[in-house]
Amino acid sequence: MNRFLKLIFTTGLMVLMGCAKQSATVQFPALSDYLPLQTGRVLVYRLDSSLIPLDGSDLVVKSYHAKDSIADTITDGMGRLTYRMYRFVTDTLETQPWQNIGTFLITANAQTVELLDDKNRRFVILTQPLRDGFTWPGNAYIDTKSATSPFQFMDGWRYQYTQFNQPITLDDALLDSTITVLQRDEISPPGPFEPQNYQQRNYAVEIYAKGIGLVYKEFLHSTWQPTPPPAKYDNDSYGIKLSLIAIR
Repeated sequence: MNRFLKLIFTTGLMVLMGCAKQSATVQFPALSDYLPLQTGRVLVYRLDSSLIPLDGSDLVVKSYHAKDSIADTITDGMGRLTYRMYRFVTDTLETQPWQNIGTFLITANAQTVELLDDKNRRFVILTQPLRDGFTWPGNAYIDTKSATSPFQFMDGWRYQYTQFNQPITLDDALLDSTITVLQRDEISPPGPFEPQNYQQRNYAVEIYAKGIGLVYKEFLHSTWQPTPPPAKYDNDSYGIKLSLIAIR
């Protein structure tokens, strides 16, 4: 190999090695950037709860203020550091005493964040890599298969990151970096709602803001049954909306 060709070969090899080295050092944001966990941390939300009345004819919305308070840390059954969070609610004017309505356990490491809710369901709410379009089975630890499971409608959900590092305005406050986790957006069978036809709607989304944590959540599971008459929503239909209003 003459000196000129050797120089070209060596230079090309160095460029390829440099590219490989750069790609190997690509780093994604830490999950803790978008869900900081610390004892004593309190987030206050407006909570809109959608429930069915006795006749099942519609979904009725009742509004509250909800307070999520990280009280302490424990060690879970696998020896992992876990944060214990209590949820309290009161009226929207906060004139009544706060009432504890649930306990949540949050277990986080560099790769995943798991949440165990008050119904003993374990969700994988965040995971790496933190980038647009990445999907994962967020309900993998929940029994969605057995005939007696009340959570069959959660089977096969693929959580997906969308709108990464995007600003949003929430309650007149600009949040300059958020990530949306779209958990489900399904209408079965697809098409507009017709009172004479069966239809199930499943929609779930969460938004996390950098340096804050969960700032918005929406969840809806509703099943409309036209038969036997009268047509009505199934008893397990419900929905919630959480929207951050304060950090205390």
